[in-house]
Parts: sequence; structure tokens; C-alpha cells
Amino acid sequence: MKKVMWILSLIALAGTVMALRFMPDQVPMHYDAAGNIDRWGSKYENLIFPVIILAVSLFWTLFIRYYEKKALKAIDEKESAGARSNAKVLGIVSLCMVAMSTVMQGFILYGAYNEAVSGAATWSIDIGKVSVILMGIIFIILGNFMTKTRINSTVGVRVSWSTYNDNTWRKSNRFGAYAIMIAGVVTIIMAVLLKNSFGAAMAAVGAVLLASVVTLVYARKVYLREIEAEKGGEK
Repeated sequence: MKKVMWILSLIALAGTVMALRFMPDQVPMHYDAAGNIDRWGSKYENLIFPVIILAVSLFWTLFIRYYEKKALKAIDEKESAGARSNAKVLGIVSLCMVAMSTVMQGFILYGAYNEAVSGAATWSIDIGKVSVILMGIIFIILGNFMTKTRINSTVGVRVSWSTYNDNTWRKSNRFGAYAIMIAGVVTIIMAVLLKNSFGAAMAAVGAVLLASVVTLVYARKVYLREIEAEKGGEK
């Protein structure tokens, strides 16, 4: 996962360097909420985002290594397996984020080139909608891997109710996985249907917030059931 992530990061940088050779010196750099170009700037400003992608890759690499080292230093197999599982999920998260950013950079460069060459006053590609659709795809992908995490303080549904024991963690994260995948589907649908990218973004935020709330409610419900079961067992 880490190698693929770094390859994608370097593709974003190398692709940008190559694209800049064919771009006019001045290109659109910012748009208002309606998609009107409100700032032009040097084409070399497009190098900023690829550098950020590289920095993000470095951050995730260090984060993943933390869990990999934790797995090696674990005193028992359960702890080691948990750390390995979390490292794997983090690898998927980081790969998705870098892949999304690399694709976004491609759309940004393509749009900037078209708009600069044609002298357009508005964006040729709604970058806002593209980002919302990509985010929805990431929600769906991540939901498929949420159930593979073990109790930890970094990945998954991390509240006191879900981390009470392995059973509450498993059930809460399984429910949360379905909730975030549904939110991802809703996000993509709303991005396609709504004309305004800001509206699509707000719909995505609303879907994620709703998914989070219902997951927390379910996690508490599972926790209370677990407590009742333990009390019944003690009797």
C-alpha cells in the first residue's frame, strides 16, 4: 500500500511538471461559488498541491509504521494482530486519500488549461462536484474495511461505548460501515442530481453527520445490551 501511495504521489508531481510545459503562463487559480473565475495566477502555483500530496504521503507513512512497529513489539498475539489490522486499514485510508488527490490534480490541470486557452470566464469542470463524487467513492471503499479493525484509538468508531469490549467494537463498527457506505452512495447521487456544487457538498456533510449520529445511537444500544448481559450472567 505504501509503495502504491508514493507512486501515485510522484505521478501527481511528475504529471504536473509535464503539464506545465504546455500551459500559458497565467491560468485560473480560484473560482467563486457560482464557478466564475475570480483569480488568475502563475501556472507554477499548480505545483503547490502535488507538494501537499507528498507531505500527506509522508504523514501516513509514518503513521502506518507506528502500528507496524507496535505489532512487532506486542507482547501477545492478540495485540500484534490488532496492530497489523489497523496498519492495513490505515494503508487503505491513505491510499484512497492520495489517489483521490492525484485524480483531483488531473482534473484541476485539465480545467485550468482549457480555461486559459479559451479565455473562459467560468470553470469548464466543476471541481467541487468532482471532489464530492470522489469523496463518496472513498466513503464506500472505507466502509468495506471498517469491520477489519481491532479496538484502537485511531481507526473506526471510537467512543467509550464501542470500545467497551470486542463484541461492542465489532457490532458498532459493522453498523458504522454500512452507515458510511450508504452515506457514500447518497453523496454521489446528490452530487449528480444537484446543479450547485456547494449544495452537493452540504448534502455530503449532512449524510455523513446523519450516519455518525445513528452509529453513535446504535453503539450505545449495543453497549447497554452488553452491560445487561453481563449483569444477567453474574446472577
